[in-house]
Amino acid sequence: MSPKTHESGGRKTRRGPEITPARITVLVLAVLALIFIFENTHETEIRLLIPLVTMPLWSALLAVGVIGALVGAFFMNRRR
Repeated sequence: MSPKTHESGGRKTRRGPEITPARITVLVLAVLALIFIFENTHETEIRLLIPLVTMPLWSALLAVGVIGALVGAFFMNRRR
């Protein structure tokens, strides 16, 4: 038995998360997105159908990022 696996009912299971190139890529992209969001601190105007809303650009970018992550998670769960 290797230190990362153990027997569990005849099956080998892994302990702890593996660090893969895909996970590193996702982490780097997430950090770059957060840097981009928080560097843009000036005010912007956004039209939400009818009302015109003035808010910091970082909060608008963060909101769009969260909405995109939720939509992506929803479609990934539907594919399974």
